[in-house]
Amino acid sequence: MILTHSLIYGKISLGYGYFYGGGNDMEMVKWRELLEPYRLAIDEIMVKFEYLKREYREKNIYCPIETVNGRVKKISSILEKMNKKNIGYDDIEECIEDIAGIRIICQFAEDIDVVANLIHDRSDMEIKEEKDYVNNPKDSGYRSYHMIVYYTVMTLSGEKKLKVELQIRTLAMNFWATIEHSLQYKYSGNMPVDLRSKLKDASAAVLALDSEMSSIRNEILDAQNLFIKKAEVVADILNNIENLYNIASEREVEKIQSEFYKVYKRDSIDDLRRFRVHLDNIAEGYKAQSLSL
Repeated sequence: MILTHSLIYGKISLGYGYFYGGGNDMEMVKWRELLEPYRLAIDEIMVKFEYLKREYREKNIYCPIETVNGRVKKISSILEKMNKKNIGYDDIEECIEDIAGIRIICQFAEDIDVVANLIHDRSDMEIKEEKDYVNNPKDSGYRSYHMIVYYTVMTLSGEKKLKVELQIRTLAMNFWATIEHSLQYKYSGNMPVDLRSKLKDASAAVLALDSEMSSIRNEILDAQNLFIKKAEVVADILNNIENLYNIASEREVEKIQSEFYKVYKRDSIDDLRRFRVHLDNIAEGYKAQSLSL
């Protein structure tokens, strides 16, 4: 079943029939059966990385992962690749390694190696292949770290071992790659020379930006940690004020709330911490009164 024709009048020949825009029921059932395990893999891996991020936060440790996104390749994109590489339907899973894709975005270039090592240490993912486009960028200027891993899902038919592509890159690299992908799509791979040159220059600027961000990494992390700690203190204070409505008069709580706003405007985490302790003492006093009644 070799792909024998390209897009013609909105249909694609796969040797055994045509896939129209919506496809007939039998054909779409085959695609669903093929792709559903990959959707399951994406869902499971996304949950695992989100849990990892939460563990870092709960332990007040800097997390090298900023965001995680996942997708299963669209049927139209799979068909394009089949046509381009002359791949038969039965060979899709063997020959196409990015049917399932996870993109991990980091703040700093140094985080990329950290994330790659985290993946190496996992027992639920087996590394098949790695490509370092960070230190060895493509001619286009593309930078990213790619890993092909084997991941096993459990279906009604039993275990299924799948290939999943993981892309690890910085925020700046991801911005460049997103723009480049859109332009490649627009020009169908035949991008004008002057535009390719500008993209190459932009890639160099991205490299310089990541380098500058790395040079002030500690200052950035200190600022982010301060913001997180301040948010935690404010959340504690607001929670205490809310609880006071159950044990104190509304007038007293409104007075406390007004004091909190004044402290908050001073933008001092030390003042906020002192106010939190003061509020804790007030709450304990009201609780003691209620127990003695």
